[in-house]
Amino acid sequence: MAPFNSKAVLIAGILMCIVRTITEAVTTEERIQLREQVKEMFYHAYRAYMENAYPADELMPLSCKGRYRGTEANRGDIDDALGNFSLTLVDTMDTLMLLGDMEEFERAVKLVIRDVSFDSDIVVSVFEANIRMVGGLLSGHILASYLQERHGLMTWYRGDLLLMAKELGYRLLPAFNTTTGVPHPRINLRLGLKSPKLGQVHETCTACAGTMILEFAALSRLTGEPIFEAKARAAMDYLWQQRHRSSDLMGTVLNIHNGDWIRRDSGVGAGIDSYYEYCLKAYILLGDDLYLERFNKHYTAVMKYVSQGPMLVDVHMHRPNTNSRNFMDALLAFWPGLQVLKGDIKPAIETHEMLYQVMQLHNFLPEAFTTDFQVHWGQHPLRPEFVESTYFLFKATGDPYYLEAGRRVVESLQKHARVPCGFAAVKDVRTGTHEDRMDSFVLAETLKYLYLLFASPEDLPLDLDHFVFTTEAHLLPLSLARINRTHFDMMQSPRMMFYAPEEEFSHSCPNTHFLFPKSNYAHSVRQPLKNLVEGACPTVASRYFQPTAAVGPCRENDTRCYLHE
Repeated sequence: MAPFNSKAVLIAGILMCIVRTITEAVTTEERIQLREQVKEMFYHAYRAYMENAYPADELMPLSCKGRYRGTEANRGDIDDALGNFSLTLVDTMDTLMLLGDMEEFERAVKLVIRDVSFDSDIVVSVFEANIRMVGGLLSGHILASYLQERHGLMTWYRGDLLLMAKELGYRLLPAFNTTTGVPHPRINLRLGLKSPKLGQVHETCTACAGTMILEFAALSRLTGEPIFEAKARAAMDYLWQQRHRSSDLMGTVLNIHNGDWIRRDSGVGAGIDSYYEYCLKAYILLGDDLYLERFNKHYTAVMKYVSQGPMLVDVHMHRPNTNSRNFMDALLAFWPGLQVLKGDIKPAIETHEMLYQVMQLHNFLPEAFTTDFQVHWGQHPLRPEFVESTYFLFKATGDPYYLEAGRRVVESLQKHARVPCGFAAVKDVRTGTHEDRMDSFVLAETLKYLYLLFASPEDLPLDLDHFVFTTEAHLLPLSLARINRTHFDMMQSPRMMFYAPEEEFSHSCPNTHFLFPKSNYAHSVRQPLKNLVEGACPTVASRYFQPTAAVGPCRENDTRCYLHE
């Protein structure tokens, strides 16, 4: 029997001995209460940052002070997101606008314009600076222009945030000066590649190189300077050329100078996740069929080799029928949300259900967990990916089950992560100990997606169907596809970005009422997965996954044990 089919049989066998009660629907009143609770949680964290940390990059919630680059103990690669440029405020501006807090949004824009500078002798991650800072500045600019055009607010605003995004973009551009066009992973904000602090670096991750096109294309189309989109597209083109030609899978780490793969693990989690995301979203945002064709090839390969029942397990890109590890990392939780955008809802529901059960077992989704759902890495930095997928599945299905899943996240955050000065990352989900860390994405993504999950369309100041969320949950308008890449005048009226949908073809997903005529569709997909995590049989699973922890043998007469025959 082929390995893939055997694993499918394994999952089917596991599912034969499971029972679970159906969750009651969240009422309208409860949904409103949850929306207001999430808003209170956001302001608890936001005010803690503004009052105790700003203009630092991040809040240290246990110390209740700001984290500046170079003043605290070095934490390694994680600190490369910091540039002493008020990261959390820049990353959070658009959340304020979505919450309807126009006064605080305007104040935040003024503070960023007044206080943020990029002329620092600091080495930063090109990837993080792009998705958090360039993306945050662009989204802030777009929303400030929207308020000015549609509501007559912020009449003083003259494109300042866009100019700042362009300045930062030019400071990142030298990273692309490689023989392959694949960017260096880090750059010095002041000295470019000439800084001795950079050392000798020859490799980068696939996601690091392939998560530039949305922000850089938007930057080109809003400034009229094509170099940004050209560089990002060249990197995407080169990555596509380096795929494994027979499997269509990508590796995780490659040499930036010769393109050789250094790590050939292929999955949808850490190191590769947002490359796949940006293949699809580049098509949605820019309307270029080439990106969709590439995504579809990758997607077919992932679903053929990496997808194993509801699980997504890394394989070797050159030997795709062989697993390369026996655990999954938390970053892959974004995948069901991407499947919703693709329109492949059934596997999205299945994988999300598996993740939800793991989350319930441990209060949070561990940073990594084994294929028999035990903790592999216990940290949980309050990541947004599971909430993001929950939001998109609720949008697609309308199933209140996903509101209940969101409520469980809210309860876990309130009970296990809330501290007097914000929200603290969980150092180990098994002990519940805290870490003195509140990443900018807690405000920019986690609490944003939670709010959007419980908010109704009339609660929001704009129609989100006219925007694409970047990987950092920043908003870029679909109308960017209409803007000529090389001849757009950045000082032109922002009205061009906010056209009425009837003016031309709208890049939108199919109506879910036609896709799913049955109101209980999502429930019918989840039903066979009841108690998947609690009912897992690690002894059988070890035949295929070699899990690091075993719970015990199958019970006598357990139908799962028939798989041994």
